[in-house]
Formats: sequence, structure tokens, C-alpha cells
Amino acid sequence: MEKQPRLLASQLLLKNSLFEVSLNRVLLTWKEVATKKKRVSGGMHHPFKVGTSHGVSVSEILAVRELDVDSGTKDDGRWQKMPQKSTEAYPYAFTVSYVERAWQHRWRCSDVTFHCLEGALCQQWVQTIREQLTALTSRPKHLLVYINPYGGKQQGERIYEQKVAPLFTLASISTHVIVTEHANHARDHLRTEAELKKYDGVVCVGGDGMFSEMVHGLVSRTQRDNGVDQNSPEEKLVPCTLRIGIIPAGSTDCICYATVGINDPVTSALHIIVGDAQAMDVCSVHHNNTFLRYSVSLLGYGFYGDVLADSERKRWMGPARYDFSGFKTFLTHHYYEGTVSFLPATDILGTPRDKTRCRAGCFICQHNGQLYSEDAPEICETDPDVPDSEYKGGWRVIRGKFLAINAASMSCACPRSPKGLSPAAHLADGTTDLILVRKCSRFNFLRHLLRHTSKYDQFDMTFVEVHRVRRFRFTPRYCQSDSELDLRENGKKLFSQICRDHPACSCSPAYSSWNCDGEILPHAAIEVGVHCQLIKLFARGIEEQPVFEDLPNPCAV
Repeated sequence: MEKQPRLLASQLLLKNSLFEVSLNRVLLTWKEVATKKKRVSGGMHHPFKVGTSHGVSVSEILAVRELDVDSGTKDDGRWQKMPQKSTEAYPYAFTVSYVERAWQHRWRCSDVTFHCLEGALCQQWVQTIREQLTALTSRPKHLLVYINPYGGKQQGERIYEQKVAPLFTLASISTHVIVTEHANHARDHLRTEAELKKYDGVVCVGGDGMFSEMVHGLVSRTQRDNGVDQNSPEEKLVPCTLRIGIIPAGSTDCICYATVGINDPVTSALHIIVGDAQAMDVCSVHHNNTFLRYSVSLLGYGFYGDVLADSERKRWMGPARYDFSGFKTFLTHHYYEGTVSFLPATDILGTPRDKTRCRAGCFICQHNGQLYSEDAPEICETDPDVPDSEYKGGWRVIRGKFLAINAASMSCACPRSPKGLSPAAHLADGTTDLILVRKCSRFNFLRHLLRHTSKYDQFDMTFVEVHRVRRFRFTPRYCQSDSELDLRENGKKLFSQICRDHPACSCSPAYSSWNCDGEILPHAAIEVGVHCQLIKLFARGIEEQPVFEDLPNPCAV
């Protein structure tokens, strides 16, 4: 790595000890000066080890401000004790706020205060650091913020005002805040009214449902502005230029887990401030050349669709409805017949069953994204030994009875499922992992579900198969000329009548529902295409945990 020239270097006082402080375009470092007298005055303890060089990347400095030593407070109002003797000798000071990594992917805002002999030197340090921060063009200056006051535990406004807004103020980020008043408020505002040219990004305070609203509004607006027909499944969509930030305040916060590694509002706010960018794939869902929805995490038919459909009728139960509906759906054990056809992703790196995980700076996402942008031809090698399947023009076709059909565009990890539905799924490689769970016993299906919470390979079962695909279609067996929605309603009436007359029967309905990121689709027959790196988030992917993450000073270099 090429050595960066110093911009500034001085001996400054820190916690009653003299430090050699140096700044270049990449790093701010400080190291205690070796003297016979270790302390300038007093015996105040500080956490920086003697002889160790400490530092922080300039890109992770949040702000710098002069300190009013006489008043004993910083200009942001927070109280700080000032040793009297040291401030007499070094009467000028400035504070640098920066990102400090804590346990389990958490980020925190930490401060370090340096004292100077002269006021001109103090101002020079403040001015030079601010110039370096201004040069970081990836950082947002103006943000459009949507707060969902009803999501999760209804704490969205409190989380933003107490934890996020002070950090944005510290980093000199101006915001326009809109508290949503009804479902799809943010989506509709982004589609039509929002003056997007005034902002460097949009931020949602809420859960995965709120994020889905933002994606639909922003992607739809981008396609409309560029004259793209969203109703055409073959249309190549235009990527969005504005980045999306997520402040987690929902029930599961699956997106935050997949892109940051933790559902912590402060961590997410700091990723927004430093201007991180993480590309993400988006799936478009169509029925008969009509656009239905976009999906960024999970499309689920069968088990997960039935759980959502049943839980929607029990919203009065609160979050407990998901556990109840999940248990009920497991006991009913319905399977669904249909045909799945898909276009395998070939000539790419990675498979759904390898041990690689999508992490910050993921090479697989970079490599496969480059292949996608070059429109590499798809070549499908046939496998004649696979039962119930055939190949047509590079597409593979599978017919059968399925308990669940899932398409995971990311790992879908959450607190209840730390590995997620597809642990090796990638955020931005232009593919989705298609998981087919064939009809099996309740015991075997329970084994499969429990694998989501363990370290074992959840696809290592004879009735489960997984494919990394670019596109796929599903057609239920009993799909005729009538719309599936009408047939489903008629089927519900028919089966409900039969089951009232014969309570012990084990009739299976002809159709399930598609769970599309927590929303029910109106059709069972769908076509899905993956759009590589269509959106960007204020995130950098999950960082690898340092080997010695429990050391007292994570800033040591």
C-alpha cells in the first residue's frame, strides 16, 4: 500500500499524556510520546496502551469540533470533566467523533479529545480534518426520512428522535422527516410527489415492510422516469441512483441482518453517515405480462405462504400470531401440485451449498455482477438422471407435489434463524436460490425446519433440492383459463363445506398463496426474474469479525 504524505503532525495532550498525533488522507493516528515522566500532571487513567499506535480511518470520522475548555462542555452539550492542571498548560482542545466497532457487528460513536498549546494550532487541526471530511463525496448531506409509527413495537418515532437524529445533527446532515399516516404512504409519495433531486438518499425507520414500500416507490419512480415498461417480464430495469437507508424498528428486520449483521439503530445510522454503499438484487414478479410486486428477500409458496395467509386473519393476536399460524400450518401439512421451470445460473462462482458467505466486499457478488452486466450467455448442462424433470431451451422443468417452494435472494437470517433459509445466498450476484421441498412426512419436514436453527446443512435431505437461478416460473396443476384468484375463492368455499360435513377429512386445497416479502400475492401462477444490483443501500455487507474482538482497544493499529 502506498504511503500517504502527512497533512499535519503535532504533539498534543490526551488524558494527561503527550501523544504524537498525525493525519494523512487515510488515517488519523496517535501514539504516546516516550518520556521519563509518563504523565504531564495528575494520575488520570486512560484506555490507550503506552507505546501502541492508535488510529481511525478518515472515512470513519463522523465529525470534529472545537471544545470550549473554560465551560467544561463540548459544543454538542454533553458534559465532560476537564483536569484543571492540564487545561492550564494546554488551554485549547478539539474533539474527534469516530466509529468504534463493538461486539457482534455493532458500531458505536466514540470521542477522543486532544488539547493544544495554541489556539491557532487547534483551529488548524479542526479545519484540516473538516476539509478531509468534505472531500468524502460519498457521504450524504441531505436525506429524506420516512418514519413508520405503527411498525414493530410502535417505537419508530422514539428510536429516530433519541438515537438517530442526534447522530445526523452531529454529522451536519440535514433531513426532511415524514411520519407515514397509512399503508403505502411512503411508496406513493416516492412514486409521485417527492422531489428526489434535492436529496442524497432516502431513509426508512421501520421494519422489512416499510423497506419494501421504499423499494417499490423508488424503483417504480426510476422506471417511469426512464420510460421502462414494468409490465414486461423481459424488460431490463434501470438501476436506482439514490441509496436507501434502513433504521430497524420492526419485528424481524431481516434486511438489516443480511446487510449489516445486526438490527441496531445506531449501527445503521452510522453506516448512513459514513456513506457506505451495498448493491442489492431485486426480483420482479409478474402474472400474464402484468407486474405484481418486487421482492428483495423471500418468495414463499406452500408453507410460508399459508403461514402468512393464516396470520393475516389473526392480526388481533399481535406478533404471537406468527407462532400460532406456523404451528397450525405445520399440523395441517398441506402439499401443492404444480410445475416449476427455471433458468439455472451457469458460468458463475458459488453454489447454494458451498461454505462461502456473502460478506463486505464479496468477491462472488463483484465477479457475478460483472458477468451479468456483460450479458454473458446462459448455457445449461442437462442431467438426464434427475427424475421428474426435463429441459427446454436451457430451462429446466420439474413437476411434483411440494410442501414449500421458496426463492431466497439473501440468506434471510434473523434472530430466530441465525443462518437463514439459504446461508450461502448472495446479495448482489444476479441470482436467487430456489428451494424445493417435496411432499414428505411431518417428521421429516420438522427436521428440515429445525435445520434453519442449527449448523447442519439444511439441504442435505432427499426431499429437498436447491438451485441457483436467474429466472423461474411456477404453474399450479389446476391452472385453467379462469383466474387463480377466482378458483381459489371457489375452492375455499368448496373445501370449507366438505370439511364442515367431514371434520376428520384431510383434504388439501388446490392452491396456496405466495408470500412476497410479507405480502400476499393475488395469483398462484407467477414468473420471477432477478435484476442484478438494481438498488443500493447505505451498508457495506457483514464485516468479518476480528479474531481478537474482545481486546479493550479495537482502534489499535
